[in-house]
Amino acid sequence: MKKIITTLVIFILTYGQTFSQSKNDVIIQLEKTNNYTFELSQKVLRQKVTFKNRYGITISGDLYIPKNSENEKFSALAISGPFGAVKEQSSGLYANQMAERGFIVIAFDPSFTGESGGETRNIGSPDINTEDFSAAVDFLGLQKNVDRNKIGIIGICGFGGFSLSAAAVDKRIKAVATTSMYDMSRVMSKGWEDKGTLEDRTKNLERMSLQRWNDAETGRTSYRPSTKNEPEPTNPIANEYWQYYKTPRGFHERAINSNGSWANTSAFPFMNFPLLTNIKEISPRPVLIIVGENAFSKYFGEDAYNAAAEPKELFKVKNSGHVDLYDKLDKIPFEKLSAFFKENLK
Repeated sequence: MKKIITTLVIFILTYGQTFSQSKNDVIIQLEKTNNYTFELSQKVLRQKVTFKNRYGITISGDLYIPKNSENEKFSALAISGPFGAVKEQSSGLYANQMAERGFIVIAFDPSFTGESGGETRNIGSPDINTEDFSAAVDFLGLQKNVDRNKIGIIGICGFGGFSLSAAAVDKRIKAVATTSMYDMSRVMSKGWEDKGTLEDRTKNLERMSLQRWNDAETGRTSYRPSTKNEPEPTNPIANEYWQYYKTPRGFHERAINSNGSWANTSAFPFMNFPLLTNIKEISPRPVLIIVGENAFSKYFGEDAYNAAAEPKELFKVKNSGHVDLYDKLDKIPFEKLSAFFKENLK
Protein backbone atom coordinates (compact mmCIF):
# COMPACT_ATOMS: atom_id res chain seq x y z
CA MET A 1 0.00 0.00 0.00
CA LYS A 2 2.80 2.41 0.89
CA LYS A 3 4.36 1.75 -2.53
CA ILE A 4 1.09 2.62 -4.26
CA ILE A 5 0.73 5.86 -2.29
CA THR A 6 4.33 6.85 -2.98
CA THR A 7 3.91 6.14 -6.68
CA LEU A 8 0.67 8.11 -6.72
CA VAL A 9 2.22 11.20 -5.13
CA ILE A 10 4.95 11.12 -7.76
CA PHE A 11 2.22 10.75 -10.38
CA ILE A 12 0.36 13.78 -9.02
CA LEU A 13 3.49 15.93 -9.13
CA THR A 14 4.34 14.84 -12.67
CA TYR A 15 0.67 14.10 -13.44
CA GLY A 16 1.02 11.18 -15.66
CA GLN A 17 4.26 11.58 -17.57
CA THR A 18 5.62 8.08 -17.03
CA PHE A 19 3.72 6.26 -19.76
CA SER A 20 3.84 5.95 -23.54
CA GLN A 21 1.36 5.36 -26.36
CA SER A 22 1.39 3.47 -29.63
CA LYS A 23 2.11 5.98 -32.41
CA ASN A 24 -0.21 4.27 -34.87
CA ASP A 25 -3.13 4.30 -32.41
CA VAL A 26 -2.56 8.00 -31.75
CA ILE A 27 -2.49 8.91 -35.46
CA ILE A 28 -5.69 6.98 -36.12
CA GLN A 29 -7.47 8.65 -33.20
CA LEU A 30 -6.39 12.17 -34.11
CA GLU A 31 -7.32 11.75 -37.76
CA LYS A 32 -10.72 10.36 -36.86
CA THR A 33 -11.65 13.22 -34.52
CA ASN A 34 -9.92 16.12 -36.29
CA ASN A 35 -7.66 16.66 -33.26
CA TYR A 36 -10.52 16.46 -30.74
CA THR A 37 -11.24 13.47 -28.53
CA PHE A 38 -15.00 13.78 -29.10
CA GLU A 39 -17.39 14.53 -31.94
CA LEU A 40 -18.84 18.03 -32.32
CA SER A 41 -22.61 18.10 -31.93
CA GLN A 42 -24.60 18.95 -35.06
CA LYS A 43 -26.53 21.40 -32.90
CA VAL A 44 -23.43 23.41 -31.97
CA LEU A 45 -20.98 25.77 -33.65
CA ARG A 46 -17.35 25.90 -32.50
CA GLN A 47 -14.87 28.69 -33.16
CA LYS A 48 -11.30 29.41 -32.06
CA VAL A 49 -10.86 32.46 -29.85
CA THR A 50 -8.13 34.13 -27.84
CA PHE A 51 -8.13 36.59 -24.97
CA LYS A 52 -5.64 37.88 -22.42
CA ASN A 53 -5.61 37.38 -18.69
CA ARG A 54 -4.65 40.00 -16.12
CA TYR A 55 -0.98 39.08 -16.51
CA GLY A 56 -1.00 39.70 -20.24
CA ILE A 57 -0.83 36.00 -21.12
CA THR A 58 -2.80 35.08 -24.24
CA ILE A 59 -5.32 32.34 -23.52
CA SER A 60 -6.54 30.08 -26.32
CA GLY A 61 -10.09 28.78 -26.21
CA ASP A 62 -12.86 27.19 -28.20
CA LEU A 63 -16.22 28.95 -28.08
CA TYR A 64 -19.25 26.67 -28.36
CA ILE A 65 -22.49 28.33 -29.49
CA PRO A 66 -25.94 26.79 -29.99
CA LYS A 67 -26.91 26.93 -33.67
CA ASN A 68 -29.62 29.32 -34.85
CA SER A 69 -29.04 31.66 -31.94
CA GLU A 70 -28.17 34.97 -33.62
CA ASN A 71 -30.83 37.09 -31.97
CA GLU A 72 -30.73 35.70 -28.42
CA LYS A 73 -28.89 36.55 -25.21
CA PHE A 74 -27.56 33.47 -23.47
CA SER A 75 -26.33 32.36 -20.10
CA ALA A 76 -22.67 31.42 -20.43
CA LEU A 77 -20.12 29.05 -18.90
CA ALA A 78 -16.33 28.88 -18.76
CA ILE A 79 -14.80 25.40 -18.41
CA SER A 80 -11.27 24.11 -17.92
CA GLY A 81 -9.47 21.02 -16.70
CA PRO A 82 -8.27 18.52 -15.85
CA PHE A 83 -4.85 19.71 -14.64
CA GLY A 84 -2.51 18.91 -17.52
CA ALA A 85 -5.23 18.43 -20.13
CA VAL A 86 -6.20 20.63 -23.09
CA LYS A 87 -9.46 22.03 -24.43
CA GLU A 88 -9.67 19.31 -27.07
CA GLN A 89 -10.19 16.78 -24.25
CA SER A 90 -12.60 16.84 -21.28
CA SER A 91 -13.33 20.56 -21.08
CA GLY A 92 -14.28 20.66 -24.76
CA LEU A 93 -16.48 17.62 -24.37
CA TYR A 94 -18.27 19.34 -21.48
CA ALA A 95 -18.58 22.57 -23.46
CA ASN A 96 -20.05 20.72 -26.42
CA GLN A 97 -22.66 19.04 -24.23
CA MET A 98 -23.59 22.21 -22.34
CA ALA A 99 -23.92 24.20 -25.58
CA GLU A 100 -26.34 21.52 -26.78
CA ARG A 101 -28.37 22.38 -23.70
CA GLY A 102 -28.59 26.06 -24.50
CA PHE A 103 -25.50 27.74 -23.05
CA ILE A 104 -22.71 29.65 -24.74
CA VAL A 105 -19.56 27.99 -23.44
CA ILE A 106 -15.83 28.55 -23.64
CA ALA A 107 -13.38 25.72 -23.03
CA PHE A 108 -9.86 27.05 -22.63
CA ASP A 109 -6.26 25.98 -22.29
CA PRO A 110 -4.78 27.36 -19.05
CA SER A 111 -1.72 29.60 -19.07
CA PHE A 112 1.57 27.87 -19.94
CA THR A 113 -0.18 24.88 -21.55
CA GLY A 114 -1.71 23.76 -24.83
CA GLU A 115 -2.18 26.55 -27.35
CA SER A 116 -2.19 29.27 -24.68
CA GLY A 117 0.78 31.54 -24.11
CA GLY A 118 3.07 31.94 -21.14
CA GLU A 119 6.66 31.06 -20.48
CA THR A 120 7.95 28.79 -19.00
CA ARG A 121 5.91 25.98 -20.58
CA ASN A 122 4.19 23.19 -18.68
CA ILE A 123 4.17 24.92 -15.33
CA GLY A 124 1.28 25.63 -12.97
CA SER A 125 0.41 28.50 -10.66
CA PRO A 126 -2.32 28.65 -8.00
CA ASP A 127 -2.70 32.37 -8.69
CA ILE A 128 -2.45 32.53 -12.47
CA ASN A 129 -4.55 29.43 -13.10
CA THR A 130 -7.26 30.88 -10.85
CA GLU A 131 -6.99 34.15 -12.81
CA ASP A 132 -7.48 32.23 -16.06
CA PHE A 133 -11.10 31.58 -15.06
CA SER A 134 -11.72 35.27 -14.37
CA ALA A 135 -10.15 36.16 -17.72
CA ALA A 136 -12.56 33.74 -19.41
CA VAL A 137 -15.42 35.52 -17.63
CA ASP A 138 -14.05 38.83 -18.99
CA PHE A 139 -14.19 37.39 -22.49
CA LEU A 140 -17.69 35.97 -22.17
CA GLY A 141 -19.06 39.18 -20.69
CA LEU A 142 -17.94 41.13 -23.76
CA GLN A 143 -19.85 38.94 -26.22
CA LYS A 144 -23.00 40.54 -27.62
CA ASN A 145 -24.97 37.33 -27.33
CA VAL A 146 -24.07 36.74 -23.66
CA ASP A 147 -25.88 38.15 -20.64
CA ARG A 148 -22.92 39.13 -18.45
CA ASN A 149 -25.09 38.79 -15.35
CA LYS A 150 -25.60 35.10 -16.09
CA ILE A 151 -22.10 33.57 -16.16
CA GLY A 152 -21.02 30.42 -14.34
CA ILE A 153 -17.95 28.19 -14.38
CA ILE A 154 -17.15 24.47 -14.30
CA GLY A 155 -13.81 23.08 -13.11
CA ILE A 156 -12.80 19.50 -13.86
CA CYS A 157 -10.32 17.61 -11.64
CA GLY A 158 -7.48 19.97 -10.64
CA PHE A 159 -9.31 22.90 -12.17
CA GLY A 160 -12.16 22.18 -9.80
CA GLY A 161 -9.98 23.66 -7.07
CA PHE A 162 -9.10 26.66 -9.24
CA SER A 163 -12.77 27.22 -10.10
CA LEU A 164 -13.74 27.34 -6.42
CA SER A 165 -10.84 29.70 -5.76
CA ALA A 166 -11.94 31.96 -8.62
CA ALA A 167 -15.58 31.99 -7.52
CA ALA A 168 -14.60 32.97 -3.98
CA VAL A 169 -13.06 36.25 -5.15
CA ASP A 170 -14.76 37.03 -8.48
CA LYS A 171 -18.29 38.05 -7.63
CA ARG A 172 -19.29 38.14 -11.30
CA ILE A 173 -19.34 34.33 -11.22
CA LYS A 174 -22.95 33.54 -10.31
CA ALA A 175 -22.63 29.76 -9.87
CA VAL A 176 -19.83 27.20 -9.84
CA ALA A 177 -19.73 23.44 -10.36
CA THR A 178 -16.89 20.95 -10.11
CA THR A 179 -16.48 17.35 -11.22
CA SER A 180 -13.84 14.91 -9.88
CA MET A 181 -12.36 17.85 -7.99
CA TYR A 182 -8.73 17.89 -6.89
CA ASP A 183 -7.22 20.45 -4.53
CA MET A 184 -3.78 20.67 -6.13
CA SER A 185 -2.31 22.82 -3.36
CA ARG A 186 -3.43 20.36 -0.71
CA VAL A 187 -2.15 17.23 -2.41
CA MET A 188 1.19 18.79 -3.32
CA SER A 189 1.68 20.28 0.12
CA LYS A 190 0.33 17.48 2.32
CA GLY A 191 0.54 14.41 0.12
CA TRP A 192 -2.14 11.93 -0.84
CA GLU A 193 -4.91 11.78 1.79
CA ASP A 194 -2.80 14.22 3.84
CA LYS A 195 -0.37 11.41 4.69
CA GLY A 196 2.74 13.40 3.82
CA THR A 197 5.01 14.15 6.76
CA LEU A 198 6.98 17.30 7.50
CA GLU A 199 10.05 15.33 6.46
CA ASP A 200 8.44 14.49 3.09
CA ARG A 201 7.49 18.13 2.55
CA THR A 202 10.95 19.36 3.49
CA LYS A 203 12.64 16.91 1.13
CA ASN A 204 10.40 17.93 -1.76
CA LEU A 205 11.06 21.62 -1.14
CA GLU A 206 14.79 21.03 -0.81
CA ARG A 207 14.78 19.13 -4.10
CA MET A 208 12.95 21.92 -5.92
CA SER A 209 15.05 24.62 -4.29
CA LEU A 210 18.27 22.97 -5.47
CA GLN A 211 16.74 22.42 -8.90
CA ARG A 212 16.34 26.18 -9.19
CA TRP A 213 20.16 26.55 -8.99
CA ASN A 214 20.50 24.17 -11.91
CA ASP A 215 17.82 25.95 -13.95
CA ALA A 216 19.39 29.34 -13.20
CA GLU A 217 22.87 28.15 -14.14
CA THR A 218 21.80 26.53 -17.41
CA GLY A 219 19.21 29.16 -18.31
CA ARG A 220 16.75 26.35 -19.10
CA THR A 221 13.77 24.91 -17.29
CA SER A 222 14.19 21.23 -16.48
CA TYR A 223 11.39 18.70 -16.81
CA ARG A 224 10.76 15.34 -15.24
CA PRO A 225 11.96 12.47 -17.42
CA SER A 226 9.40 10.20 -18.98
CA THR A 227 9.61 6.46 -19.38
CA LYS A 228 7.88 3.93 -21.61
CA ASN A 229 6.63 1.79 -18.75
CA GLU A 230 2.95 1.05 -18.39
CA PRO A 231 1.75 1.22 -14.77
CA GLU A 232 1.93 -1.90 -12.66
CA PRO A 233 -1.40 -3.73 -12.26
CA THR A 234 -1.01 -3.15 -8.52
CA ASN A 235 -1.30 0.62 -9.07
CA PRO A 236 -4.99 1.05 -9.99
CA ILE A 237 -4.97 4.85 -9.74
CA ALA A 238 -2.14 5.30 -12.21
CA ASN A 239 -3.81 2.75 -14.48
CA GLU A 240 -7.04 4.78 -14.46
CA TYR A 241 -5.16 7.85 -15.67
CA TRP A 242 -3.32 5.76 -18.24
CA GLN A 243 -6.58 4.52 -19.75
CA TYR A 244 -7.61 8.08 -20.51
CA TYR A 245 -4.47 10.04 -21.29
CA LYS A 246 -2.32 7.41 -22.97
CA THR A 247 -4.78 5.52 -25.13
CA PRO A 248 -6.84 6.64 -28.13
CA ARG A 249 -9.71 7.25 -25.71
CA GLY A 250 -8.30 10.59 -24.55
CA PHE A 251 -4.79 11.10 -25.91
CA HIS A 252 -3.95 14.51 -27.32
CA GLU A 253 -0.56 15.55 -28.61
CA ARG A 254 -0.62 18.93 -26.81
CA ALA A 255 -1.75 17.63 -23.43
CA ILE A 256 0.98 17.52 -20.81
CA ASN A 257 -0.49 14.36 -19.32
CA SER A 258 -0.54 12.63 -22.72
CA ASN A 259 2.60 13.78 -24.44
CA GLY A 260 4.77 15.95 -22.20
CA SER A 261 5.92 16.52 -18.64
CA TRP A 262 5.60 19.11 -15.91
CA ALA A 263 8.54 21.30 -14.98
CA ASN A 264 10.51 19.97 -12.02
CA THR A 265 9.68 23.10 -10.01
CA SER A 266 5.99 23.29 -10.95
CA ALA A 267 4.79 22.24 -7.48
CA PHE A 268 6.83 24.96 -5.75
CA PRO A 269 4.10 27.63 -5.28
CA PHE A 270 1.33 25.11 -4.62
CA MET A 271 3.12 24.01 -1.47
CA ASN A 272 2.89 27.52 -0.04
CA PHE A 273 -0.42 28.95 -1.28
CA PRO A 274 -3.66 27.11 -0.37
CA LEU A 275 -6.52 27.42 -2.86
CA LEU A 276 -9.66 27.01 -0.76
CA THR A 277 -9.02 29.28 2.25
CA ASN A 278 -11.95 31.54 1.38
CA ILE A 279 -14.38 28.98 -0.04
CA LYS A 280 -17.14 30.15 2.32
CA GLU A 281 -17.13 33.50 0.53
CA ILE A 282 -18.70 31.94 -2.55
CA SER A 283 -21.98 32.09 -0.61
CA PRO A 284 -24.71 33.19 -1.25
CA ARG A 285 -23.89 32.05 -4.77
CA PRO A 286 -24.48 28.29 -5.22
CA VAL A 287 -21.90 25.51 -5.39
CA LEU A 288 -22.43 22.08 -6.97
CA ILE A 289 -19.74 19.49 -6.29
CA ILE A 290 -19.99 16.28 -8.31
CA VAL A 291 -17.94 13.23 -7.33
CA GLY A 292 -17.77 9.64 -8.46
CA GLU A 293 -19.18 7.28 -5.86
CA ASN A 294 -16.09 5.08 -6.19
CA ALA A 295 -13.57 7.80 -7.07
CA PHE A 296 -10.20 7.81 -5.32
CA SER A 297 -10.49 11.62 -5.32
CA LYS A 298 -13.88 11.68 -3.61
CA TYR A 299 -12.45 13.01 -0.34
CA PHE A 300 -11.41 16.28 -2.01
CA GLY A 301 -14.97 16.97 -3.12
CA GLU A 302 -16.51 15.92 0.18
CA ASP A 303 -14.14 18.13 2.16
CA ALA A 304 -14.73 21.09 -0.15
CA TYR A 305 -18.47 20.60 0.25
CA ASN A 306 -18.15 20.53 4.04
CA ALA A 307 -16.03 23.70 3.99
CA ALA A 308 -18.38 25.65 1.70
CA ALA A 309 -21.34 27.64 2.98
CA GLU A 310 -24.93 27.27 1.79
CA PRO A 311 -26.33 27.06 -0.82
CA LYS A 312 -24.36 23.97 -1.77
CA GLU A 313 -24.92 20.45 -3.02
CA LEU A 314 -22.80 17.31 -3.11
CA PHE A 315 -23.89 14.98 -5.92
CA LYS A 316 -22.47 11.45 -6.06
CA VAL A 317 -22.51 9.60 -9.36
CA LYS A 318 -23.26 5.93 -8.76
CA ASN A 319 -20.84 3.27 -10.00
CA SER A 320 -18.40 5.95 -11.15
CA GLY A 321 -14.69 6.49 -10.64
CA HIS A 322 -12.55 9.59 -10.97
CA VAL A 323 -11.69 9.45 -14.69
CA ASP A 324 -15.19 8.29 -15.65
CA LEU A 325 -16.27 11.90 -15.19
CA TYR A 326 -13.73 13.07 -17.79
CA ASP A 327 -15.53 11.65 -20.81
CA LYS A 328 -18.11 8.95 -20.10
CA LEU A 329 -21.35 10.36 -21.46
CA ASP A 330 -23.37 7.75 -19.58
CA LYS A 331 -21.72 8.78 -16.31
CA ILE A 332 -21.35 12.56 -16.42
CA PRO A 333 -24.63 14.06 -15.11
CA PHE A 334 -25.08 16.71 -17.79
CA GLU A 335 -28.79 17.06 -17.07
CA LYS A 336 -27.93 17.78 -13.45
CA LEU A 337 -25.38 20.41 -14.53
CA SER A 338 -27.84 21.93 -16.98
CA ALA A 339 -30.61 22.15 -14.38
CA PHE A 340 -28.21 23.64 -11.82
CA PHE A 341 -27.07 26.44 -14.08
CA LYS A 342 -30.48 27.15 -15.58
CA GLU A 343 -31.85 27.52 -12.08
CA ASN A 344 -29.03 29.73 -10.84
CA LEU A 345 -28.22 31.83 -13.89
CA LYS A 346 -31.60 33.54 -14.11
